[in-house]
This record gives sequence, structure tokens and C-alpha cells, in this order.
Amino acid sequence: MAKKSNKMADAAKKRPKLAAAIAVILVLIVVAAVIFCIVRHDLVHKYVGLFDHTWGDWTVVREADCGDGSRERKCLYCDADESEIIKGSGNHVLGEDGICAVCGFNGNSAELSVHFLELGNKYTGDCTLIKCGDTEVLIDAGSRKNSAATIKSYVDEYCTDGKLEYVIATHAHQDHIAGFVGNKEGDSRTGILYQYEVGTLIQFAGHKSETAIYDEYCDAVEYAKGKGTAVYTAKECRQQTDGAKYKYYLDEAQTVELTILDSHFYYNATDDENDYSVCVLLTQKSGGETYNYLFTGDLEKEGESYLVEMNDLPQVDLFKGGHHGSYTASTEKLLEVIKPKNVAVCCCCGTTEYTTNAENTFPAQAFIDRVSKHTENIYCTTLIVDYKNGLYESMNGNIVFYAKNGELIADCSNNNVILKDTEWFKKNRKWKA
Repeated sequence: MAKKSNKMADAAKKRPKLAAAIAVILVLIVVAAVIFCIVRHDLVHKYVGLFDHTWGDWTVVREADCGDGSRERKCLYCDADESEIIKGSGNHVLGEDGICAVCGFNGNSAELSVHFLELGNKYTGDCTLIKCGDTEVLIDAGSRKNSAATIKSYVDEYCTDGKLEYVIATHAHQDHIAGFVGNKEGDSRTGILYQYEVGTLIQFAGHKSETAIYDEYCDAVEYAKGKGTAVYTAKECRQQTDGAKYKYYLDEAQTVELTILDSHFYYNATDDENDYSVCVLLTQKSGGETYNYLFTGDLEKEGESYLVEMNDLPQVDLFKGGHHGSYTASTEKLLEVIKPKNVAVCCCCGTTEYTTNAENTFPAQAFIDRVSKHTENIYCTTLIVDYKNGLYESMNGNIVFYAKNGELIADCSNNNVILKDTEWFKKNRKWKA
């Protein structure tokens, strides 16, 4: 064998042109093979099994139906198929009655969902997204400046045109407005009022804040104004001055109505910043049913008392727990009128951010005692693990509500376990209803 190899080597030396020709032919064969693989990768993939769909050889065979639906796709060249989860696609399959068999969406009325967001840090704060068809409403943007990126990431799943039709800033506390400002990135900012086109901004009529974040919020509002945003106070909305209204329809059929409720502290001063909160009632008519959703910011006892006296409040299907589930809000006077069926609490359960009194950490035992008389359907966004070291995890996670088959359904990103059935509750709270 060695002799044969030596003979070939000797032959190559004697015929260098032949060796060169063979080398060129081999290179050409390799190049041709590569080009063939690129041009006809379908055949290579089908018959040889290489490339594993490297060039995206997928065709969608079924689009997502709706909500958290799935989209099926199949390889064009082999038998592979996959199912991909798609969020918020809005592609419904409607029956003859106009109802989506997958999610219960009523095609005869506007689609509506209400989202209570986790904010990406250990701090309690508020941010609520309301989506009605192609209309988006954002109420507050807490809890800190760095929450802006978390909020935007979530909102972008639902707001595909870069425009928030309505933004509401309830009051001047950091945990409600910092995300409107965001962080500096070069010459720009990450804040919501800088990142989106905003149609109408409705904000608190009064304040006593002298904080740096409030000043930065005012700068953000001026930036939005310069981009064409109409800015009104809640007082102007109630008095319907300068183009402001207290009722806004979110859909052309006028089945979803956003009402700025009246409040004593739109017109009068208070030492409690929380009582300046803008209060909102959302009403949805769907499939012969009427759903009511109430948002009261951080309104406290006195503010809630005036709210009841100054408005004809209905019983509500959903209530955003007052002041993050504080013992100072969600009073008997308010709850006896609205009788909530579901309560969403934007907080870090057990946080010592504001108090070390275990019974008064969010959601407080007193809050639970009062709400439990009306419903056990209480949901919380986040659980604090170690406040000092900044450790937290999802409780329910992002809490989403939507109407389905005549009732309001909770669909949370982490789980749908109601508060009283959680391990945290069993260790730290009592159910007295």
C-alpha cells in the first residue's frame, strides 16, 4: 500500500498539471455542493435531513384564534409541525352568533381587557392597561423610573400602532408617575410619555408635591403637549371646559364608556396627596350584560366618602383595590355600595417598604377583613421575598380580566390562585368572612 502511495506521489510530481486540475475539480465540486445546498436546501432538508429549518421553511397552517391562542405551522419540505403560543393576537373565530368559541369574545361589541401590571422591581406601584379593540388606555405608570422599560415591553404586545389614546395620571406620588418619566438614555428618555404618541392625558387637579420626580413628570407632560397631546385635569373634565369631557367612548359602537368620576378634592385642598387621586369608572355592555370596573388610585377614607356621596356608583364586577390594599382605604362605606365581585391589588405582598407592622403590610389584614364580606376573588400582582435584598417574585403576576360567557374571567400570567389560598396568606393573614 505504501509503495502504491509513493507511486501516486511520484506520478503527481511528474504530472503537476494533472494534480492541479484534480484539485480545481475537487474545489469546484465542493463549491457546487455548497451552492446547491443554498439554492435547493429544500431537497437537502427533505432527503438528507440537514439544516433543521435553518432558512425558515415554515408555513402557517392555522393562525392564532385569540388571546393566548396558538398558531400552528408545518415545514414545507418534511413532516415537522409546531404549535406556537401567540399573545393578544385578536384573531377570533366567530360563530353564526358572533361569539368566539375559544375566548367568548362577542363580535357584536367591542373587545375589552383590563391588565394590572407587575413593574419589574421590589417596589409597590400602579400601572393598568385597558385595551378596547384598537384603543388603549393607560392608568398610572409606577413604580420607579426603571419600570418604564417593563411597562413598555408589556404594552407593546397590545399597542401595535405606537399610540395610547388615553393616559390617566391619578396623583403625584412616585409609585404612580415615575414610569411616565423613565431613565435618561443619551439625549432621550425611556418614559411612557416620551415613547408613545398620546392622544389625551388626564391628570390630577391638585397636588402638594415638591419632589424631583414631580418636576420631571411636569417636563414629560410638556414634552407630550409639544407632540400634540391634549392635557386636561380631572376638574376640567368634570366641568367640561377647554374641550375636556368626563365621558369618553372607547369604541365606535359606544358600548364601552370611560367616566371620570367626581371628587371633592378636584376642587379643594387636602394634606393627603392620595386624596387628589383621579377616579375612573369603566362600563362595558356586552352580550346583553353590563360590566362595571372601578379604579380609585390611592384614594383614602375621606376621599372615598366624598366619592360615594358625589356619584351614583353601581355595583362593580372589578375593583382595583384602593391604595394597594392599604388598611387606610377600601372602606366599608365604599364597599357597601360597590359590592365588588373581583378585586385586583397592585402590590408586593408583605413588603416592608412603608411599614414594619406585619398586619399593615400590603394587603393589610383590615383590608382583607372588609373585602372578604363581598368576595373571595382577590388577586395580587407580586410577592416580596426579601425587601432588603431586593428579592421578589410573582404572586398572580400580571392580572388580566376579560368578559366571557356572561362572567368576568381572571387570566393571570403566573397563576390564578386567589389570595386566601396562597401559602403567603395562610402564614400571614386570616380569613374572617
